[in-house]
Formats: sequence, C-alpha cells, structure tokens
Amino acid sequence: MRTSWSRSQAGRLSPERRRTDLERLASEPFDVVVVGGGATGAGAAVDAAGRGLRTALLEARDFASGTSSRSSKLVHGGLRYLEQLELGLVHEALTERGLLAGSLAPHLVRPVPFLLPLGNLWERGYYGAGVAAYDVLATALGSSRSRGGLPWHRHLSRAGTLRAFPDLDPSIHGAIRYYDAQVDDARLVVTLARTAASLGASVVSSAQVVGFLREGGRLAGVEVLDVETGRRFRVRARAVVCATGVWSDELAQTLPERPGLRVRASKGVHLVLPRSAIEGSAGIISRTKWSVLFIIPWDRHWLVGTTDTDWDLETAHPAASASDVAYLLQQASEVLRFRLDVSQVEGVYAGLRPLLRGETEETSKLSREHAVVEPEPGLCFVAGGKLTTYRIMARDAVDAAARRIGPDVPASGTHLLPLLGADGFARYWDARARIAKRYKAPVRIVEHLLRRYGCLAPQVLRLATDQPQLARPLPGSEDYLRAEVVYASRAEGALHLDDLLTRRLRLSIESFDRGTRAAMDAAGLAGTVLGWDETRRAAEVEAYLHRVDAERASQRQPDDSAAEAARLTAIEPRRLQPLP
Repeated sequence: MRTSWSRSQAGRLSPERRRTDLERLASEPFDVVVVGGGATGAGAAVDAAGRGLRTALLEARDFASGTSSRSSKLVHGGLRYLEQLELGLVHEALTERGLLAGSLAPHLVRPVPFLLPLGNLWERGYYGAGVAAYDVLATALGSSRSRGGLPWHRHLSRAGTLRAFPDLDPSIHGAIRYYDAQVDDARLVVTLARTAASLGASVVSSAQVVGFLREGGRLAGVEVLDVETGRRFRVRARAVVCATGVWSDELAQTLPERPGLRVRASKGVHLVLPRSAIEGSAGIISRTKWSVLFIIPWDRHWLVGTTDTDWDLETAHPAASASDVAYLLQQASEVLRFRLDVSQVEGVYAGLRPLLRGETEETSKLSREHAVVEPEPGLCFVAGGKLTTYRIMARDAVDAAARRIGPDVPASGTHLLPLLGADGFARYWDARARIAKRYKAPVRIVEHLLRRYGCLAPQVLRLATDQPQLARPLPGSEDYLRAEVVYASRAEGALHLDDLLTRRLRLSIESFDRGTRAAMDAAGLAGTVLGWDETRRAAEVEAYLHRVDAERASQRQPDDSAAEAARLTAIEPRRLQPLP
C-alpha cells in the first residue's frame, strides 16, 4: 500500500509529468481513454486506473473548466426529487454525499446547515414530512456511513429562526433546519485528476480530441491536438469513454451515426457577495416561480443562485446578463428583510447543466439523472447527472467500457478509495494548532489550507517556510498564499494564469477586483515554474485582464445574445480547433 506521501508524489501534475505523459500517449497503447476532464471524466479515470486498466485522461482546456467549476458547489440529495417520488435517486445521491463527506474527500466536502423558511402551519407539516424523509433516506438500508457526520433536521420557531438568520424576512412563521454538504467543485476535480495520476493514469490538459481512429471498421483510439504546441498525434485504445458534458453533441457529430441521446444546455447563474452583506449562520433554500433559490454561506462569502434557462449559444463561455443578475438579486431580496444591490456583488459566474433529451423512445426513458450509451463497440458516452453522483456515473461508464475489454476486469472499488489529501484528515485537523506552530503560520491559514489540500497541506506550508516571501497572501486576497500559486504550477497541472486565478484559486469570483490585483504577481510566480519569459508573462496577464473586462461587460448587457457577444471579445489563452 502506498503512503500518502508517495501517492501525492505519483500524482503530481508537474510540467515534467505533462511532457512524460504526452510521450506515453503517443507511444503506448491504452485500455481506456477518457475524454473530458470534468468531475465525471476525472472520476472515470480514477475508476479505470483503480481497476488496473491502462488509462489516459484528456481535457481540451483546463480541468473543471466547464460545468464542474460553475455549480452551486453543493453535494446533496435533491429535496425537489422527493416531491416527484424519485426515492431511489435521492437515496443514491445521499449515499454519495455520505461517502464523500465521511471517507472519500472529508477535506473537501463539509456539512452546511440550511434553513427552509415556512409561511404557515400547513407548510411546516408538508415540508417537515419531506425533510424527515430526506434524513431517513440518508440512513436507509443500514448504511452507517451514509450520513457522513451530518446532523438530523430540527424545527425552529420564528424567534429561533431569526436568531439563526437575523436578516431573514421577519414575517416568516418559522423554519426547518437541515444539513447538506458543500464542496469547492474545481478543487474536487483537480484532486480527482491527481488521484488518477497517482494510480498510473496519463493525465493531460490542453489535449483536444479532434477525431476517432478506426482500423478495419472498428474503433482503435483517438486523434489528439496538443493545444499548447499545435502538435497532432494518435492515441491507441481498446475503449473510449466520452464524458464531455454539454460538448457531447459536438463530439457526437464526428461519428458516422449519432448516439441515441442528445444533451440540452441549461444556464445556471450564481452571484458571490461578501459575508458582511447578509447576517446569518446558515444557508437559505426557497422555491421561486422559475427555479430554486439558494443563499449559501461560502467561507467569507455568500453564493446566491440559481437561474435555469435554455442556452443555445457558445458552450465554452456561457455569459450572465444584467437580467440574470437583477433576477437573482430580486429573488434573494424577497426572502430577506432588505433589498440587495448590484454594488454588493463581488463576483458572477455562469455554468451550463447538461440535461438529457432522448432521440429515440428508448433513450427518452433513460434515467433523468444520467445515461451511458454505446453508439458503436468500444465507444461510450456518459451524460446528464450532477456533481454529487459523479462517482456513480464514472463507475457506470467504465463498466460499459470494461465489457468490451474483457471478462477479467475487476469491479469498481472507488467507494473504498480515498482521494488524495483525505488520508488521516481528521488527525491533521485536530492537530491544526500544532501544525500552525510548527510552520509559524496563523491557525486560520492552516485551516484554510487543510480544507483545500487535506493531508497535503504541509507541502504548501513547507514552500512558505523555505521561501518566506511565499507566505504572504496574494495582492487583493486575505487567504490565498503566494505559495499556492507555486504549488498549483508545480503539482496541479495549471498551465495558464486563468487556470490559477479562476480554478486553482477562486479569486476571479471571490474579490471585487476579480483577481486583477493579483494577476501580475501570480504570473511572475507561475512563470518561474512554467518557464515563461517576460513576453509570455505579459501576454498571460493581458489575456486575464481582458477576460475580466469582457465578463464585466457581458453582465451589463440586457439579454443572452448581447452578453455572449461581449464575452466573446476576450482573448483566449487556448485556441481549440473546430471539429469537422
């Protein structure tokens, strides 16, 4: 059994590791190639590599650059499914929530309390029965781990509710407090990618699959473009798993025959506000006319979301419009005792949910959560689903691929496989004061690092100790250390400044300046690791600042079309090739 240290070293996504993996891709045959570096794709790479299969994970942009970094950042069962009597789906998601919070990723997934405001006695009975069923399903079938340490729900009086959330509208009757969990979605995906690498997978971002290889009429692998250099090469594989989310239709169009499903994109917009904007110690969930409203505590911030509208424009860069921002501020204001203002908004992000829509009677009856289809032998598409159940989707996709590889492929073991950073997390957390003393760091910073890196946090602290200038926070940030930029460049596969400030750190949405104050400093730190000269550093900063300006401009536009046009003026650090 590998130690945590040896696993972390094997899972380092360094510039040198990328070069080595590119060489492997071009020269070695693989059992499984996974296309798409979001939660499901990275999870599939962990699953396949964990079964001993020769595995490659290819991502055209950056890990989690699509839907998987733009979610509500919740790990939850989905209360609304109870009304639809989808008990199996709810239980499955709650079981996954318990596994993630309890053993697989306790450093990343943690409980968050929610209040469900009540308007009258009837709602207390109706919603109370639903939340009680939610808690019962989390512990059904005798699963002692399925709750993941989350407390049971409680009914609160009006006075108790206002004590827990003073800024809630005082006309409420009371509330039900229950618990779900939250996660930094982009960090989860990067951790999955590193875990796959630690198990021997070749893991490469900026590697666009531009076509499929066939020999004798059968699938034989994929054709790949190294987006960083423009080099094209072929990767031979016995099976290919496409976990490309809202890009599934685009990739499917390169096939002789379309798969039996299509994916529809639904836009979800979220706002980020400073914690000082609203006084409360729990999240709020409330139903609106068009969607579900979440007001979620997020460290020093609040997340307010979400919208749910069709999106048929550019999938790479969904844009939030002024209408989206105004809608969310209005909906949140209706449950609070005051009105929120756009001047309080620190950050805005928009993501696309991949929703299934069947093309045949068979696929229209597939699970509303996710589906795996095999349009030809050895080629699988997995689509739909949600962040919470990524592991189930990954398992089902690899199961389909394994049937083509042979009968000796073992079953999935990812329900027993902690992700990198999870080993011994509770001990590290209990020892955080001693760790802070050892590395001469504030306890607050150690807690911040433990919740991001788990038992790997000392690797970041060691950087800050060896080079004290790295112990300082980035300009415009109170929490993110300069050492984290160096670590992300050395070990987490970051290739561009946008990767760093948008996904490895979350400064692009967690500060009023959207990370622009940190851009020059971060580019200097990353450039030292990645070999950037002054021209390249300046280009990375220019591209990032231009992207921030384009996003700000899009958020002042009245509708989706105008917002998209404004967003598409940004400079792209990665230039992908249009698929045939």
